[in-house]
Amino acid sequence: MKNSGKGLGQGSGKGLGSGGGKGRNKGGGFGVGGYCVCAKCGEKVPHQQGVKCTTLKCPKCGNTMIREELLNQNK
Repeated sequence: MKNSGKGLGQGSGKGLGSGGGKGRNKGGGFGVGGYCVCAKCGEKVPHQQGVKCTTLKCPKCGNTMIREELLNQNK
């Protein structure tokens, strides 16, 4: 059997599209810089890119740290 089609045809693929999700913090990635703050005693340490503040313990009281922007949103 020989294929003798001549047309170029139009594909009906849907493509990959583009993401529309906003992820965590309602799309409010806080970017580079800022501070991690202790909600208990107020101690501040500079935020390190790639390190979540919640993985850090306060150097003064040992409480879990939180990103400064998140702390300010809750006030």
